[in-house]
Amino acid sequence: MRIGTMGWSYDFWRGSFYPKDLAPSEFLTYYSKQFDTVEVDSTFYRIPREQTVRNWKKQTTPHFTFSFKFPRIITHIKMLENCQEETRVFLERLGLLNEKVGPLLLQLPPTFGSNRMESLNTFLKSLPKEHSYAVEVRNREALNERLYSILNENKVALTWVDSSSLSIVDGMTAGFVYVRLEGDRKRVNGTLGKTEVDCTPDIRHWVDILKSASDKGTEIFVYFSKYYSGLPTSDVREFLKLTGS
Repeated sequence: MRIGTMGWSYDFWRGSFYPKDLAPSEFLTYYSKQFDTVEVDSTFYRIPREQTVRNWKKQTTPHFTFSFKFPRIITHIKMLENCQEETRVFLERLGLLNEKVGPLLLQLPPTFGSNRMESLNTFLKSLPKEHSYAVEVRNREALNERLYSILNENKVALTWVDSSSLSIVDGMTAGFVYVRLEGDRKRVNGTLGKTEVDCTPDIRHWVDILKSASDKGTEIFVYFSKYYSGLPTSDVREFLKLTGS
């Protein structure tokens, strides 16, 4: 299992996770010495510059893994259609990380429903096979047999999600499991730098769910949002403690 957080560049983690005197430019290096993976949210808003990607590679430990969100221009604006150039640049840029590239996440918008399944199928078939991909659905109508068929056929993981809007804990469609513990923005501020809600029982529940898959040798990626308990670094440590890692 690889367990991490969604993002690392949070100044409000000083004192609770980062040393108070640590410079922001050193956050990623410090983070990578504590945990072995992170989900990068910033790529949803823009494709990173080459130098930024090279810095990420240089600042992390040898066996560190990055998971990345596809840019919203691909998933939300163009809805997976006529976005070949943006996809090419995005994948080419991430390729600079070489072996540090983990699963790539296609977070589909709530407007991406069952009527768009063929667009998803066409897009997934066009992706290079050297990467692993996961799809997060935010429209309940999209959770149909055609979706599962497409994901199975393309060996793409259906993202398991724990969120206030839609929870999915079902369906192995690839050789790995991708889990996003998103929480509830209405209950949790997420920027206070402290635990706001005790999620220990929920984390224990997820450990129980994932342990059987892990025991079978399935690779598992789990990412905590700052809206889960309010302090995702603490959630990761609790998860690791419960798994004996």
